[in-house]
Amino acid sequence: MTPFTIEVPEAVLADLAVRLARTRLPARTSGERWSAGTDPDYLRHLLGHWADGFDWRARERWLNAFPQYLADVDGQTVHFVHVRGVRAAGGPVPLPLVVTHGWPYSFAEMLPLVERLTDPAAHGGDPGEAFDVVVPSLPGYGYSTLPGLGPVTPQRIADIWAKLMTEVLGYARFGTYGEDIGSRVSHWLAASHSDRVIGIHVAQAAFPPAERSADLTVAEREFLAWSAAKWAGGEGYAEIQATRPDTLAAALLDSPSGLAAWLVEKFQAWSDCDGDVERRFGKDELLTTIMIYWATGTIGSSFRPYFDRTHQLPLPVLTVPAGITVGVGDLGMPRSLAERTYADIRYWHALPAGGHFLAYEEPGLVAADVRTFFGPLRQHSC
Repeated sequence: MTPFTIEVPEAVLADLAVRLARTRLPARTSGERWSAGTDPDYLRHLLGHWADGFDWRARERWLNAFPQYLADVDGQTVHFVHVRGVRAAGGPVPLPLVVTHGWPYSFAEMLPLVERLTDPAAHGGDPGEAFDVVVPSLPGYGYSTLPGLGPVTPQRIADIWAKLMTEVLGYARFGTYGEDIGSRVSHWLAASHSDRVIGIHVAQAAFPPAERSADLTVAEREFLAWSAAKWAGGEGYAEIQATRPDTLAAALLDSPSGLAAWLVEKFQAWSDCDGDVERRFGKDELLTTIMIYWATGTIGSSFRPYFDRTHQLPLPVLTVPAGITVGVGDLGMPRSLAERTYADIRYWHALPAGGHFLAYEEPGLVAADVRTFFGPLRQHSC
């Protein structure tokens, strides 16, 4: 394990400036703004800020304020933030917690949780509820490399995380929190490493596989039908990333405007922003994540979990204690539907606000949920 500092070479920034200056943008397709994808007018403003107002070095300093490391796990480089919790005098040892992002996230979207969990007293919480927080970058994202061979599935990432937490960092037992792909990784940590995982907390509860969906209740069927209708026409990105990732990557790796358009559409569509992405994400925050993908050239490798999805196994019933935080995107999900996968739900809470990117959109609410769920489990962390 070695300390790591993000330092984007000046040559990369100079090349980016040239590319931004030569950007060609499309005319807007008829219809409402954003209805055909990223709105060209908004994209023009975002790219203008990227070219003339965005201070990457300042954002780089913000990222580097969080202690970062690289570790070799079975020949793969894993990048992660590791911040130890503030232990109250005479209080319990902070609970280790691995926090996993998804797509189109980077590790940066999970950082607003860090101080709220490592130093809860500074945010109005109980000082005895501190965590040691580990925020890895998924394989092929940012500064984490892909495994050398084999598919990149949530169960394989879970195996890597288990080794990172136990063999590299030396934790005997730990908790896990995840969103999007990170939720699936958390599921497989609980499924494959239940002796190490004291509890699993996720922001998107798993839907049961077919073998556990034969006798759905009316409420469960209605919710699944509503969810399918909500996503109708919105999953084309996933199909392309799963079937033609190299074709798409060739375009996005060469075009900063294309990369920005591909990513920002999801932040606008999936966040709890009522159509105005900057209600949740300022331009600097959006460009921080876009820059991580651009500077590392990892947009193509970030598609691997999609391309390798055919290798994923059905999720078994999870027996470790589970906490579920429900954002507005899944409001109305019957708890009984989740109980087909989670055998021991200890905490269930629907938030009043927050979309797909919960840790970033509502870090205070999420941190409070994490602290509440894991509170009774701390005695089992040793």
